[in-house]
Amino acid sequence: MYKKQFEIRWSDVDANAHLANSAYTNFMSHTRMAFFAEYGFSMPEIKKHNIGPVVFYEHMYYFKESFLGAPITVTIEVSGISEDGMLFMFEHNFYDTEGNNLAHCEMQGGWIDLKARKLTGLPEFLLELAHKFPKSESFKVLTKEDTRKHGVRPKPLEV
Repeated sequence: MYKKQFEIRWSDVDANAHLANSAYTNFMSHTRMAFFAEYGFSMPEIKKHNIGPVVFYEHMYYFKESFLGAPITVTIEVSGISEDGMLFMFEHNFYDTEGNNLAHCEMQGGWIDLKARKLTGLPEFLLELAHKFPKSESFKVLTKEDTRKHGVRPKPLEV
């Protein structure tokens, strides 16, 4: 499990004076990028391969409030990777200083080729690094069917 600590800043709270839902997303994104960098997926490295991570969805579950000035710990565990590395799934948890679980998020995403703007598998070097990621107890090998497990499809706006 990878951990990153933050302190809740003025800009992280909403009108209810607790951690805003957008701040959870920002903390998770920062934690993911720090995790990637620690495991060899630094920005210069992924740019060299002309790829970038994209988020398909983030499902948040909020359990307990957190407030301005409070330290929080955000964790990340890898709960899925496809055989070619194109797809990934992470679990994030938020904790207070006593270890109380404040929120949980399941996040799924993939890697895109930044020129073609299409999903792509990882280059061999990065795929080898991805296989070394620490995995959660619920880890599974992802398939394209996993990206459709919620059955949500795009719908055009009818005018």
